[in-house]
Amino acid sequence: MIKEPRPGRVKTRLGRDLGMTAAAWWFRHQSAQLLRRLEDPRWRLILAVAPDHKGLTSRVWPAHLPRVPQGQGDLGVRMARQFKTLSGPTCVIGADIPGIMPPHIAQAFSALGDHDAVFGPAPDGGYWLVGLKHAPKAGLFENVRWSTEHALADSRASLKDAKIATIATLADVDTVADLARL
Repeated sequence: MIKEPRPGRVKTRLGRDLGMTAAAWWFRHQSAQLLRRLEDPRWRLILAVAPDHKGLTSRVWPAHLPRVPQGQGDLGVRMARQFKTLSGPTCVIGADIPGIMPPHIAQAFSALGDHDAVFGPAPDGGYWLVGLKHAPKAGLFENVRWSTEHALADSRASLKDAKIATIATLADVDTVADLARL
């Protein structure tokens, strides 16, 4: 899941301290590096872009990578939409996690071999990866308190009786303090 890197539209919490242009610049370069690192023949890399029209036609991202619109709704609605439209085991990640490496993605897909779902937690109570073995059931990501320390627990609860695996904890970058920890 990736947003067009426009000042004031991405990394706004980071932008409050760093400046909106600098935050957008960081996000553009961070996500470009991430995409280069994660291209791998073991999986298909698809960009779920926002905003829909500008993301689909953007020249910022590599032209050879397929793109799909995120569509409307909160983060949960947009992620659930990706799981419903893609077939087979699918993992969704954010683009603001500098530590993601191909072995993390491979570990997530491996975990889906004998689990229904997989999460890559973040230290703040959220997560950097969610994967599902099959298309989601109704109720996925309902009642999740996004951007809080409850996001992971609420998301896990929305999966009800699913067998869930957990992989490496990785940090995202939301603030200047997060950036300084890099």
